Amino acid sequence: MAFCAQRVLVLVNLDKSDAAVFSRSVIKRLTELGIQCEVAEFSGDPGEKPSMSGISLVVTLGGDGTVLYAARLASPSAIPVFPVNLGRLGFIAEIGRDDWRGSLDSWVAGALPISARLMLCVEAWRDGKLAATHIALNDAVISAQGIAKVIGLGVRVGGSLLGRYRSDGIIVATPTGSTAYNLAAGGPVLHPEMEAIAINPICPFTLSNRPLVLGADETIEIHIEEGRRTTVMLTIDGQETFSLLPDDRIRIKKASKKALIHRPERFAFFELLRTKLAWSGGSDA
Repeated sequence: MAFCAQRVLVLVNLDKSDAAVFSRSVIKRLTELGIQCEVAEFSGDPGEKPSMSGISLVVTLGGDGTVLYAARLASPSAIPVFPVNLGRLGFIAEIGRDDWRGSLDSWVAGALPISARLMLCVEAWRDGKLAATHIALNDAVISAQGIAKVIGLGVRVGGSLLGRYRSDGIIVATPTGSTAYNLAAGGPVLHPEMEAIAINPICPFTLSNRPLVLGADETIEIHIEEGRRTTVMLTIDGQETFSLLPDDRIRIKKASKKALIHRPERFAFFELLRTKLAWSGGSDA
């Protein structure tokens, strides 16, 4: 493989411990391999988005949040992400501080596996016009802000009414996002490479309103009903927001492109669950 023609974008989250120092080692190794590097460092809000033109790989130095940001940048151009975990939990960023060099050498050899992850296309419609479009790797969350938190949401799936929810909001999660806010709100854990979407009401007023798992080809429409007494917000991956008004409609469906995320050669999702979530049954049966 002629790596002299390759260009790699290195995204460095400076909020992570030793990220700046660590990035120098990664950039040095890429340069030794004859690979051109572009570096984008950020702290807090990433600000202006770097160009993806000519980029063949995005290396993220941070945590899962850095990977979410990178996936939204890279997936429209089918650019894979190489996620090095400098954070704590690391459900998506699975390549560790001590493993990145071996994984990078496997990538050079074309032997590093890729996990294709479903993403969501999220559209906000207002007065019959498209007001905003986002893509999400983890989830789209509609939630109430302020003191009076209960809101009314009408939910349709495939054009049929699923129900009307009075709740603090609703989470629509991908399998990748099932272990994030969805899990904290009592939703189901899905294998990250499944073709499915989870709908999970947040603190529903009616206890019979339970999480639901749908096929990935379903289209979900959520209507912000009139009569609310609080501000309502659409949040994408916990990072991008859009303020909603009464009678707005949110349309959510499978995105046309998947996130391509390199994973370690030894990937065991259930072992990851047991380790990261401190589940019992750590010893072999």
